[in-house]
Amino acid sequence: MSTLPKVAWIGLGIMGSPMSENLVEAGYDVTGHTLEREKLDRLTAAGGTAAASVAEAVRDADVIVTMVPASPQVEAVAYGPDGILENARRGALLIDMSSITPQTSVDLAAAAKEKGIRVLDAPVSGGEAGAIEAVLSIMVGGDQADFDEAKPLFEALGKTIVRCGPHGSGQTVKAANQLIVAVNIQACAEAVVFLEKSGVDLAAALDVLGGGLAGSTVLARKKDNFLKRDFTPGFRIDLHHKDMGIVTDAARTVGAALPVGAVVAQLVTSLRAQGDGGLDHSALLRAVERLSGARV
Repeated sequence: MSTLPKVAWIGLGIMGSPMSENLVEAGYDVTGHTLEREKLDRLTAAGGTAAASVAEAVRDADVIVTMVPASPQVEAVAYGPDGILENARRGALLIDMSSITPQTSVDLAAAAKEKGIRVLDAPVSGGEAGAIEAVLSIMVGGDQADFDEAKPLFEALGKTIVRCGPHGSGQTVKAANQLIVAVNIQACAEAVVFLEKSGVDLAAALDVLGGGLAGSTVLARKKDNFLKRDFTPGFRIDLHHKDMGIVTDAARTVGAALPVGAVVAQLVTSLRAQGDGGLDHSALLRAVERLSGARV
């Protein structure tokens, strides 16, 4: 029998499904719950176990991982008579890998402590490709001892794994990550439109830009999206809109000015309002094209 901890995984979306499957492949006993039957079938096909409810999934788990869209969903699965805190065993470790507000993470850790449940906030960066390839960056908030215990599990999911401080710190760093990514995508999108309108070979231009100081993980990951106008979601505009709200609110709370971030947040809001919320965040290119006179 495996000596690895038993894992309950709540949330099997674009990120959660491949991440949970990577744990199964690494030898973990994973029981998952989500609202979509096909996602449960996918987990069982990979060697995991499906649970009909949150309570059923977490009851015997040593480690519980949540990967859901936003703070309201985290609160929905954590609290209440059918939630994690009422049904997990004392001593269990709850790892929330969703991207939520820092305050939600702090509040969850405090509520869980009263139930004898330990908590880490551990949001990730790397998108669907990073989840599939198990090369995510994982930024963690919580106690050092809990981080050390969770480290082997994190190593089955990502490559860059860092404890950033106490509860909420992981979410604060993730908010900064999303700010940088959004501004970077916006800059790349503007460069693409500028290059195309100038008659330059776009593929050649992006290749040479990627090899210089302008190169970035964003440009490398999103280059094909720009070239092919393929905005199949790896990370949806809707979710980046949520994240830009998180970083804007958090920055206001601590008194940090985000002048460029505020502009990009409004561009993300505009793109969403025009019906593009379900597209990949590289679809910021569509917003720049509209502003530049193209019909898209």
